[in-house]
Amino acid sequence: MRNIGINLNTGKDKNGEILRFIQNTIKDIMSDAAIKVFKDTIGLDEKSTSNLDMIISLGGDGTLLGTAREIFKFNIPLLGVNIGNLGFLTEVESSEFCYAMESIKNNDYRIEERAMLDCNVEGAGREKKYVCLNDIVLAKGTLARMAKYDIYIDDRFYSSFTADGVIVSTPTGSTAYSLSAGGPIMYPNLKLMSITPICPHSLGVRTIVIDGSSKVRLTVKKKHESVFLTVDGQQSLELVEEDKITVSMSQYRCKLIKLSSYDYFSILRQKITSRTKECEGDK
Repeated sequence: MRNIGINLNTGKDKNGEILRFIQNTIKDIMSDAAIKVFKDTIGLDEKSTSNLDMIISLGGDGTLLGTAREIFKFNIPLLGVNIGNLGFLTEVESSEFCYAMESIKNNDYRIEERAMLDCNVEGAGREKKYVCLNDIVLAKGTLARMAKYDIYIDDRFYSSFTADGVIVSTPTGSTAYSLSAGGPIMYPNLKLMSITPICPHSLGVRTIVIDGSSKVRLTVKKKHESVFLTVDGQQSLELVEEDKITVSMSQYRCKLIKLSSYDYFSILRQKITSRTKECEGDK
């Protein structure tokens, strides 16, 4: 790991103190390392990025998601360092960074490949393509009414329902918006997708989990007002009734660096299933 990139979320390190700490730690442990700094993903998608041996995402879960979408085509391992709030997807806290770099130097880590989604939007004389790590969400605007969605799986009609929206999620994204909407937790390295309605009008409409080789096609049949497609909660596109949305598992994978001490179930308990911090109130 001689060529190391750092993608910094500048909103979480406005004076650059954490960035300097990260750079100095890398130099102390890997004296021959060359470091390239990116800020807020600017320049990450340039061809020269492919020369890096690893990239450090310095921020929170959102920073990691944004980094993953920019570098997926380069097949570069990604280490998430949390300086945000929850930090479920990130590998270590900034206070543990020295330990992380020592582990990487000593090859005491593994690469975990996570499924990503391709999303194509066609209609009204336009075509948009997206790749994401967490989820694709179709949802109504803030004050809009419910919309009607038709869903086909592998070109066979699955369901039609009226709801606030629908979420197509990877296993990585199953602990995000999908979980809040009643979807299941899926072990992160499985090759599966889930389709979860958001506040459906019918109580009989529930999440379905499908094989990763399947193709999901969604259309908005009855749209009274605005409906938006959102990618990883960060990119958005307003839809029109003619749009056809196709979601499938991408040929690309997000390669996350996982230290040998990493315990998925421990992190799941601490930060998702048994998290009580937000219920404790002020002290």
